[in-house]
Amino acid sequence: MKKFLQGSIVAVGAGVALAACGNSTTEGELRIAYFPNLTHISTIVAIENGYFDDEFGDDASFTTMTVPDGAQFMEAMSANEIDIGTVGPVPAMNTYTRNQAHSIIAGAVNGGAVIMARDGSGVESVSDLVGSNVAIPTIGSTQDIMLRKELADAGVDADDINFVPQAPADTSILFSQGDADAAATQEPWGSFLADNLDATFLVDADEFAWGEESTNTVVTASHEFLEVNDDLARAYLRAHEQAVEFVAENPDEAAQLFVDHIQEETGNELDFDEIRLSLDRLFPTTDVNEQVLQEMAQISEEAGQMSNTDIDGLVDLQYLESE
Repeated sequence: MKKFLQGSIVAVGAGVALAACGNSTTEGELRIAYFPNLTHISTIVAIENGYFDDEFGDDASFTTMTVPDGAQFMEAMSANEIDIGTVGPVPAMNTYTRNQAHSIIAGAVNGGAVIMARDGSGVESVSDLVGSNVAIPTIGSTQDIMLRKELADAGVDADDINFVPQAPADTSILFSQGDADAAATQEPWGSFLADNLDATFLVDADEFAWGEESTNTVVTASHEFLEVNDDLARAYLRAHEQAVEFVAENPDEAAQLFVDHIQEETGNELDFDEIRLSLDRLFPTTDVNEQVLQEMAQISEEAGQMSNTDIDGLVDLQYLESE
């Protein structure tokens, strides 16, 4: 049975009223959350291919729910409304510096983020962004931090551009109205801007920020859940590993599963060819590059978005180990 956490599904531009979920951790039960974004495709594949069903078996039950962004994911986890799922690393780090009640227990996707330039904007390089309006998903998002890294590498002061928070699915409105000159966004929305508005890839996924090591999505679980469901956490990650491998080895099938899942859950019909091309900019993985996370934390602190950079203990990969 799938449940939804209250909020608007910004990734597909659909607002829905969502069912309330329980707020207690129970042995043998788990509540899985994810975004309806391509960068969360490992969770979607694990659901659609029955990997969770197979690994949890008859002795455990689970529900799934979608959330619109990392801030709401972490708020829900802190409120004990969800147990485990996929989220961007920056919201997980930010919350951890205030409340060390969760861990990153695996990677999910690297890359998958791009910088797009609006057709007619005159932006041909990162240095051209000075004085520009640049769309990002939210302030403090992973793409926000990646953009700040890219700007610094190009010698551009982040104070010299205007960050414009906008749901990725709605960035096309800003582009079509000329209200944004560029966007740091995640796929498939970069490809959507290219296909529908002739936007150009200013910085592609393999070069943006840390390139293929740019951690975009991670598996995060609450300590309360881990303390009473060690076996379920390991079962989750076995299913997750199967999904990561499936996406890497079967991109056509994975793209179709994603398109079908989004249509079933939201009613939105995505273009298969667009999704398939976008998948080439994602790098599925279970690894976590802690050095990249530490650099992300440093950039976030310098931007005034985190009070400190103490994320020691946040990453705990013991559940990936074979039993």
